[in-house]
Amino acid sequence: MSGVKTSGGNAAFHNFVNDFAHISDPNERRRMALAKIDNAPFSWYHVRAIIVAGIGFFTDAYDIFAINIVVVMLGYVYFGRPSLPTNSDTTVKVATSGGTVVGQLFFGWIADVVGRKRIYGIELMIIIVGTLGQALSGPSQAINIIGILTFWRVIMGIGIGGDYPLSSIITSEFATTKWRGAMMGAVFANQGWGQLAAAIVALCATAGFQNTLRAAHTASQCHLNCQTVIDQMWRIVIGFGAVPACIALYYRLTIPETPRYTFDVSRELERGAADIQQYVSGAYGNATQGEIQEISEAEGHPVELRVPKASWRDFWRHFLQWRYGKVLIGTAFSWFCLDVAFYGLGLNNSTILAAIGYAGQPDVYTNLYNVCVGNLILICAGGIPGYWFAVATIDIIGRKTLQLAGFFILTILFCVIGFAYHHLSGGGLLALYILSQLFLNWGPNTTTFVIPGECYPTRYRSTAHGISAASGKIGAIIAQTAIAPLRTRGCPGGNCWLNHVMQIFALFMLLGFFASFLVPETKRQTLEDIVERVHGESDSMKSVRTNAESDRSNGDDTEKIEQV
Repeated sequence: MSGVKTSGGNAAFHNFVNDFAHISDPNERRRMALAKIDNAPFSWYHVRAIIVAGIGFFTDAYDIFAINIVVVMLGYVYFGRPSLPTNSDTTVKVATSGGTVVGQLFFGWIADVVGRKRIYGIELMIIIVGTLGQALSGPSQAINIIGILTFWRVIMGIGIGGDYPLSSIITSEFATTKWRGAMMGAVFANQGWGQLAAAIVALCATAGFQNTLRAAHTASQCHLNCQTVIDQMWRIVIGFGAVPACIALYYRLTIPETPRYTFDVSRELERGAADIQQYVSGAYGNATQGEIQEISEAEGHPVELRVPKASWRDFWRHFLQWRYGKVLIGTAFSWFCLDVAFYGLGLNNSTILAAIGYAGQPDVYTNLYNVCVGNLILICAGGIPGYWFAVATIDIIGRKTLQLAGFFILTILFCVIGFAYHHLSGGGLLALYILSQLFLNWGPNTTTFVIPGECYPTRYRSTAHGISAASGKIGAIIAQTAIAPLRTRGCPGGNCWLNHVMQIFALFMLLGFFASFLVPETKRQTLEDIVERVHGESDSMKSVRTNAESDRSNGDDTEKIEQV
């Protein structure tokens, strides 16, 4: 019996007739289909997949980090000062991280329950609604602007949280083995472009209204006209974040199910063999006999396998064993340590700029202009190069090595900033800050995203990634609510405790370094090989004895499937 053929698809994930539809054995089709993904040379369909998944992270970073500039604008409009009150500033910034934790846990779990295809795009809709809700917000007699923005940023955060596990595992399960790390890193690197775009849009808005802004030499002189244009400016900056999300929405809603989920979780072998052709762009028609033979030889001989049923019982039984649980602890705790520093720095760029004298100017236009340009400098100097250095080296150096090296270097950098803070010039502080951003991204910020998308069984890959990512955002919340406010201890409005904050960040980098020893190296191995080595399985499948007694003894815990 030949395999089924499917219709539909889009320009990013083309719909082609299954190359192996004429092969009668569904298990043989499975082997060939997965081998075709793993052994495919890097091509334009990989680039299209990176773009579709990466637009989500572009939007995520834009929405998260645009708030750096927006809080300055909100201060002028609603508080008559170039910043928000400390409590309001913290609330607005941390609201997104709170929503993100919920989104990462929920979408991570549900993607393993119902599949990737059925929910990919829903998280983008939530981001769009949350973004537009912010841009259209206004104060009322019953609630002030901070309360309304906090609500919408929580909603937006839920959508952003969902994007983390979904984009990671979809890219991972569709990627070629040789360049899987680079592909996942490139998706994540769109965060850098998102941060850059936020600063550029804010700069354009500032330049566009400069005539009105120049009339206000101080915050107290920013009256009706000045406040009106700044009110328009922050809405433009926030609202623009919905544009790329709308562009990518169609492609996400029409993505095919990942073949690995279809084969290994839903176990629809016939449909899985066809779904792969909605992703892989190749020659029209069926594969030649030579191609079939080549893939068959690359994959090896069939073995009899057994698939444990996906359930919470099986999840906890698996991860409560130290051999497997230590991997989840490693990916979760290292991401937690990383985000304490990453968001502690990233959401307070304006504080660093003020410390080196590049922000806090009394003139309204000059202050807003400097904040935008300063953010551009920091992003271009350290952030974006770091992301793309990681993309270029992650499949060569390896994920674990890159993560260990990054944490070690960051520990040293934060120690230098913390203990020598009062002896550093403005230029020296700026240089160290840029180096910190460089090695955050060219190291653990990228690898903590990549590794959880590779090292878990298919049936729990999304759930485990969501747990790891949520741990990171809990670190971000702690950084914003407990650590970052310490910078003004003893001198409200100043930064006299900033050196001690950097010392605290150094401690978390050291803890992240030791936690990284718990994670496995995953470079240039198939997902099935990784899971077999790390979890004693062949991607959700355990080799078993074929006699009837073995089948009866395992009863409810596993399901026998045909030879694969």
